[in-house]
Amino acid sequence: MTISQKHQNHNTINTQLNRFLQYFRQSSRWQPKLLLALFLTSISSVIVFLPDGLSIQGRLTVFVFLLTVILWSTTSINAGYIALVSVLMLLLTGGISQEDFFESLGSDVVWLMIGAFVLGGAVKQTGLATRLTQAVAAKAHNVSSLFWLLTTVLIPLSFLIPSTSGRAAVTHPIFRSVANAVEEKRTRRALALLMPSIILVSTIASLTGAGSHLVAKDLLQEISDKDISFSQWLLYGLPFGIVASYTCCWVIMRLFLDKKSLQQKLDVECLQSTPLSVPERKTLLIVLLMLALWLTEKWHGLEIATVTIIGAMILTAPYFGVMKWKDAVKDVSWNLIIFVGATLVLGRALISSGASEWIINHVFGFSEIDSTKSHFLILVLLTIISLTSHIYMTSHTARAAALVPPLLYLASSLDINPVAVLFLGTLGMDYCLTFPVSSKALMVYQDAEEDGFKPTDLLRLSSVMIVVHFALVLVFYYTWWRWVGLSF
Repeated sequence: MTISQKHQNHNTINTQLNRFLQYFRQSSRWQPKLLLALFLTSISSVIVFLPDGLSIQGRLTVFVFLLTVILWSTTSINAGYIALVSVLMLLLTGGISQEDFFESLGSDVVWLMIGAFVLGGAVKQTGLATRLTQAVAAKAHNVSSLFWLLTTVLIPLSFLIPSTSGRAAVTHPIFRSVANAVEEKRTRRALALLMPSIILVSTIASLTGAGSHLVAKDLLQEISDKDISFSQWLLYGLPFGIVASYTCCWVIMRLFLDKKSLQQKLDVECLQSTPLSVPERKTLLIVLLMLALWLTEKWHGLEIATVTIIGAMILTAPYFGVMKWKDAVKDVSWNLIIFVGATLVLGRALISSGASEWIINHVFGFSEIDSTKSHFLILVLLTIISLTSHIYMTSHTARAAALVPPLLYLASSLDINPVAVLFLGTLGMDYCLTFPVSSKALMVYQDAEEDGFKPTDLLRLSSVMIVVHFALVLVFYYTWWRWVGLSF
């Protein structure tokens, strides 16, 4: 055997050994999570099959629901895959019919999300969002004004792009170009922390700000026979989103930057100084028309989903639209669409089987919250539960699917306003600043090479912001929301 052959064999052995070690390390990380999932599943099966007062089908539905939540919380398996498998389990055990299974993909929520993704793709492809952000950033004279201006321009993006990860993807190139004008590394890190934080905190401003809002709206109609319009959500959420966003900006500047860093001069070049192109003008016009129709839904009778699909068709129309239909379809997150459709089926199965009511009686009943007359105590507990939900359930839409039905049944048992319970619960579920894994938007900016933030930075920010968020909820509840009719 020649020396070269020996060297080649040695490299092959090293490669196989490295693969084995990598597999072993991955298996070692999986073992604790697998054991935890099995342990929680065993407890769930005991909890479900011991008590009385629930039908066999209701018990099976509760077990599937708890198993789904456990897998969402303890494994890295795709959340959509878990939801779809769970629904198939219900189908095979007779919990739902085949018609129920397929009808979910025809839900107005699903079509609304498809249209909204097409809209977001048009805004992104035409460069409208990029132009707006860079135009504002170019007006900044120092770091402090840059942070305030970026916060200002990120808030309205929740109306244009219906996904936090989509907004992060659109704004990340802006971050890269703006970061080049910043000399200090810690300032770039604070900037990387600011942008996804504002994207997440401002989500509550719009009904179309996240898919979880649409799932929650659908469950509200299903369980309580109530509805919340786009304009109502705007009235409740926009003021809070604005105040929370600017407060978050102020907290980040005070926590991570000193006065000298904030006064550092900048020279951010606006890369697009040309007039609006024809596609940009068309997109902007259609977006404004859609927004006007969303706000006047009660007058013309066209639902949000219908308006959104019409807008999507115009944006992709041959010879007039700003993008081709096949390109628009690629911008739709079909994984999220399937996930939402499956979670809608799961939520409806919980309702029809009586499982949601059972969950209320056995989960919330032990704390006697279902018999309390103190609206302040209800507000505090509801806010704490929803604000901390991202810690044990990382998927945004999964949080809505798992928590909204029990919360709405709690509202029914306490005879309080279900719209207020839904909105406040959703607001808390939108908060997910503690860990990068809690949101794809955070992971996009954490991976920004040396300019990204560290998990410890996010934890430090969240330790302050979660208290601030809690205080803002209390202040808004007893001031603005009560003045506009949102109270228990």
